[in-house]
Amino acid sequence: MITTELVFVRHGQAQCNADGLVGGPRTCTGLTNLGYAQAEQAARRLATEHLKKPFDVVYTGPRIRLVQTGEIIAQTLQIPVHHDDRLDGPVHGDADGQPWDAVKTAADGGPHAHPDTPWAAGSDTWNGFLKRASRNLSQIIEENHGKRVIFAAHGETVITAHTLLLGIPIDSPAGFTHNHASITRWQHHRNRLGQTRWMLDRHNDTEHLSLLTPEPTP
Repeated sequence: MITTELVFVRHGQAQCNADGLVGGPRTCTGLTNLGYAQAEQAARRLATEHLKKPFDVVYTGPRIRLVQTGEIIAQTLQIPVHHDDRLDGPVHGDADGQPWDAVKTAADGGPHAHPDTPWAAGSDTWNGFLKRASRNLSQIIEENHGKRVIFAAHGETVITAHTLLLGIPIDSPAGFTHNHASITRWQHHRNRLGQTRWMLDRHNDTEHLSLLTPEPTP
């Protein structure tokens, strides 16, 4: 029996993504036209499922690209949207608004390359972000036990969910791909003996985006 279900929808393409900029709070201006179309397609796919087994709520973090994605889903499914600062992405410090190529060159790699070192002045470390995000996500999951919850999420939140629920060590060098508006699903199962475990049902599912113009390869 499935007791709790978590569906993570990565936000649609944002303008900062299209421009190659670090999209912190100062820089995120929301979705591109393609990003809106991607979020709408994800919402339509979830709406078909919602008719058979309703979702309870959409959670979204504070950055505009998440808010817009979450509101599209919530309006399509006609369910509440809950804005929660615990789902914010990494703190980028002085890198906010800078080109990712320049930030990665200066830091000798992206956030994952040196996971205990900030990638810019005032930024998180990757491992520090994962620890904080795992703690916050664990709280939200506990608060929503027994529900079907959709998250309009950063890609980093998808990685956090996998790190938390698979029990991956924080400093693992492995990673996960996460396309814009992709769907990732976790289910909490309880068997007839009362034993429980989290199971990953799907990751980075983009079938609903097949008719849209593909994003350029970075």
